[in-house]
Amino acid sequence: MRHLLVFAFALFSLPALAVEPKPFSASYTADWKQLPVSGTAERSLRHLDGDNWQLSFEASMLVASLTEQSTFRVENTALLPLTYHYERSGLGKGKEIEHDFDWSEKQVIGNDRGTPVRIPLNRGMQDKSTYQLALQYDVAAGKKSMSYQVIDGDEVETYDFRVLGDDVVRTKAGLIDAVKVERVRDPTQSSRKTVLWFAKDWNHLLVRLHQVEKDGKEYQIMLKDGSVDGKPVEGRRD
Repeated sequence: MRHLLVFAFALFSLPALAVEPKPFSASYTADWKQLPVSGTAERSLRHLDGDNWQLSFEASMLVASLTEQSTFRVENTALLPLTYHYERSGLGKGKEIEHDFDWSEKQVIGNDRGTPVRIPLNRGMQDKSTYQLALQYDVAAGKKSMSYQVIDGDEVETYDFRVLGDDVVRTKAGLIDAVKVERVRDPTQSSRKTVLWFAKDWNHLLVRLHQVEKDGKEYQIMLKDGSVDGKPVEGRRD
């Protein structure tokens, strides 16, 4: 469930925003193939003040819950993370991570499950939430392949993606024209598979995610309803 609910990526160079940030909110169903019940997930972006924004994600299922929140600012068409907080409970041991991005001192300070974290902060690094906007905007810009760096706990990891093409996603809000994207992994290192769909007509809002873990477990989140810049998301009807 952890890998279904959180996707994290970041650019080597600061991502120029091809799409102007617009407030959004979205509700999803969260299904775990091995469980007979569905969960829910909420994702939102809201403007705080000036160039500052807040990106939030909450998910819950019968056996677990997760919250994730980032603040960031937009500076000269670049996205700079400021704070990051992640907390998971249930489904085994709980987990909590906090990061503060100090751009003046060029370092990330925080903790990962109680262990202090101090990582050099280089241009382009993102947290495990703000990646979503970097990827979203790169897809909107028409890029076909993307490579990101991300602060993941006490490490910096690289994530690669490629666009597979256009697709149509059937959601409770209607049929949504989308861009289909997959995470690129070395098959000799990982058998995990992740595919994401971004709505072409709705500022490339995430409308679906499907993941298969290396043990064969499958997860999916699917859009129920949402709004972008105050306008309700509506797809085509049959």
